[in-house]
Amino acid sequence: MSEAVALRGQPLFGLDVAPLTLAQAVELAREAVRTRARLLIGVVNAAKVVKLTADPLLRDSLLTCDVLLADGQSVVWASRVLHHPLPERVAGIDLFEALLDVADRDGLRVYLLGARPDVLAALEEVVARRWPGVVVAGSRDGYFDRSESAAVADEIRRSRADMLFLGMTTPHKEIFLGTYGDDLDVPVLHGVGGSFDVLAGVTRRAPERWQRAGLEWAYRVRQEPRRLWRRYLVTNTAFVGLLVVERIHPRTPYRPSAPGRPARTEQPVRMRVPRPRGPRRPTTGSAPTSTNTPTTRSTQEAGARHG
Repeated sequence: MSEAVALRGQPLFGLDVAPLTLAQAVELAREAVRTRARLLIGVVNAAKVVKLTADPLLRDSLLTCDVLLADGQSVVWASRVLHHPLPERVAGIDLFEALLDVADRDGLRVYLLGARPDVLAALEEVVARRWPGVVVAGSRDGYFDRSESAAVADEIRRSRADMLFLGMTTPHKEIFLGTYGDDLDVPVLHGVGGSFDVLAGVTRRAPERWQRAGLEWAYRVRQEPRRLWRRYLVTNTAFVGLLVVERIHPRTPYRPSAPGRPARTEQPVRMRVPRPRGPRRPTTGSAPTSTNTPTTRSTQEAGARHG
């Protein structure tokens, strides 16, 4: 038995943001793996909303996503002010861990792309310890030149992964997925930003009470005040201004600026969501894990900073 979930997005700042809970997003991913249908997951926070107008590459990459989720609590609050309420925040790192739970239980293959080589190595150790049923089909650090992107995409395709997680900064992860997502033959694609650093123990996530209060950004500033205070002051002020404008004059839906690139928001999407099933263990051996050394340039690096 299965139930259909309509993914008609809530119109927010020119985007359609799916009104899904974390549990519903996880079930969509499980169905995508079962059917080998692509589920390109995008997340939206205040910083991305502010960047949308001036960054057509970021905007186009979000429009190609199969589902957009509210990664920031500020977006959830804004949805209520705009009378298009979302049920809850679906943080990228929470979805990342929940999907690793599924991969552990079902013996799925994952590919890890992003972060520094040392962070990536530490993350693989954590995955092996916390999620022993996960098959790491391949890995690659995020320090590669844009000219190497096609080769990286080919490596991912050959890994036969069920899920791809990108620990890369915005807009690099969105651009990579928007450019190569259709050709990777990976059902679930999820850009997780700085989650690699958090799980690897390089950076600390805000306590739950800070998260519930929508102050996760303030916790980051507390850890790196000199680097982050100005960025968040400018971003948060701009977001409040955009919210006021959106309340008075809602933005018309964005359309892709790249010729021939279809907008995801044309029609509501319906996907079949299965009820939870029993565990499935892998029947074949895992593909070799490969971690390449970084190049001297880094146009698509992840680093220790959050996307």
